[in-house]
Amino acid sequence: MYALINCRLYTGYEQLNNYAILIDEDKIGKICKQDALPANIDIVDVNNAVVAPGFIDLQVNGCGGVQFNETVDALSIETLEQMQTTNLRSGCTSFLPTLITSSDEFMEKAVAVMRDYLQIHKNQALGLHLEGPYINSEKKGIHDEKFIRPPSQKMINFLSDNADVIKIITLAPEKVADHYIHQLAEAGIKVSVGHSNGNYEDCCRGFKAGITMGTHLFNAMPYIAGRAPGIVGAIYDTPAVYAGIIADGEHVHFANIRNSHKIKQDHLILITDAMLLAGSNLASTQFGGKTIYHKAGRCVDANGTLAGSALTMIKAVENSVKQVGIELDEVLRMATLYPAKAIGMDNVLGTLNEGKVANLVIFNDDFTVIQTVVNGVMSQKLN
Repeated sequence: MYALINCRLYTGYEQLNNYAILIDEDKIGKICKQDALPANIDIVDVNNAVVAPGFIDLQVNGCGGVQFNETVDALSIETLEQMQTTNLRSGCTSFLPTLITSSDEFMEKAVAVMRDYLQIHKNQALGLHLEGPYINSEKKGIHDEKFIRPPSQKMINFLSDNADVIKIITLAPEKVADHYIHQLAEAGIKVSVGHSNGNYEDCCRGFKAGITMGTHLFNAMPYIAGRAPGIVGAIYDTPAVYAGIIADGEHVHFANIRNSHKIKQDHLILITDAMLLAGSNLASTQFGGKTIYHKAGRCVDANGTLAGSALTMIKAVENSVKQVGIELDEVLRMATLYPAKAIGMDNVLGTLNEGKVANLVIFNDDFTVIQTVVNGVMSQKLN
């Protein structure tokens, strides 16, 4: 048991000064005035740093030189552990490893690895995000077209039977029958529209069937053009649908993020869509069967097609404050509470409340992450 003092606490609901947060094993034990702390407790002085819930990233293909893709060997517990270690440097304490369009064999292997990982690691990698393969080849982005295919009842049954380790599946509603979407949603998987070339009506029909999310808003989907609202317009028009957005200024103009927040409010979520070049010193890598280059902050193939990002969660937070103009307390919710709600984990993560899991980020005014706390365990100084 120990307490953090001299911190600016952002609980997810309010900002508290001159308060302490007491960590009791892997949970938040108490939030109280500093002078009300129990006697003889270990104290950690964070020197007026921000203390907030740990960031939750719902879309991480890879980082730190590793990728949860490409080869069966890469689909491993060791890969997830390296991704977690890298994420912590940017304040991300929980994430969804994301498998892009791949074979049934890879999907089955990813599910098995995720299940094994969850048995030994809690509240870190939270479950899978399957981005494809039931998408529209016209909006494939970097995805390998040879693996894009319609769903089979056998695989939909498999995914539904493993809903306890699959948090999100991204698909194109115009390519997937409503009864498949309904089955996945009924099983407990959050279905997200993405890599779709459908129209407003396709998307709204998908919402009725069980879609509750949108994947990387504005990217790999039709946006508002003339009189046609497109997928973006359908997401805007449906308040209950959450939408992830990549706040790097490359995938989405900062003005579009600002206007999207005005419309979606507490249903807009910061994601990175990071790939293995993020948090590494590598200049290029293989991804989706192509060579991907890291140039001027962008991850692109030889044709200039965006291939994920090198964004980190703390940089997404900083950009959203400085470039988009959203207040810090709201931006922190976009990186913590809202993603936790989107995947139904806000009962354990996403805010600082007594009894919740002690996953925290500590950073200073220049958005440098100093330390993290994961399951109550405080890291060494990170920067």
